[in-house]
Amino acid sequence: MSKLQGKVAVVTGASKGIGASIAEHLAAAGAAVVVNYASSKAGADAVVSRITALGGRATAVQADVSKPEDIARLFAATLTAYGRLDILVNNAGIYEFAPLEAVTAEHFHKQFNLNVLGLLLTTQEAVKHLGADGGSVINISSIVGPMPVPTGSVYSATKAAVDALTVALAGELGPRKIRVNSLNPGMVETEGLHAVGFAEGEFRKMIEAKTPLGRIAQPADIARAAVFLASDDAGWVTGQTMLLAGGQRQ
Repeated sequence: MSKLQGKVAVVTGASKGIGASIAEHLAAAGAAVVVNYASSKAGADAVVSRITALGGRATAVQADVSKPEDIARLFAATLTAYGRLDILVNNAGIYEFAPLEAVTAEHFHKQFNLNVLGLLLTTQEAVKHLGADGGSVINISSIVGPMPVPTGSVYSATKAAVDALTVALAGELGPRKIRVNSLNPGMVETEGLHAVGFAEGEFRKMIEAKTPLGRIAQPADIARAAVFLASDDAGWVTGQTMLLAGGQRQ
């Protein structure tokens, strides 16, 4: 039997990249998946099509998870479609880099409102719908949380905050059998990485040279760890931040 058979998962920001791969891997493990997207309906529909073509269950739901009213609608749609909730993957997020002299209030709030506040409010709403058996909350953080990078002060701070929230919420929600963990990927080859020009060239080579396994990650590398944390295999795992960076330590 598939390890997530009968479970229902919501994956935010799942129209592409890491989120899309997580949605597809959760579905392959037996979960019914709500593929959340903010703006890319075509991308989300493509993820749903790939899942259903393999016999899985999935539906796409639009919601901007930096907005409380959209968050409520996301989970209402989940319950309408599948009648329950077991797994939340907080993947939606943005990143912008700027040197100190270019940091503005808008730059700060744009990232914190989605990466931190949105994650917190999404979790707040999700736990209302997790049953007596509890569930699993998986936060997608980043290697830059524990290892901040120059010109990434605000983005790094959002991910450090995600890791802190993960530990705090694990302690708070543990008595309700709700496990909370975070995944901290290093460089992952996604559409976003190509869009900012980091997928090729010297920066990628530098990261690969510092990585014992000698390559950057593919989205599936992160997705397989998410399936583990979502499943009963991780039933004794909570409050953990798992570094997924091929051994990179700096």
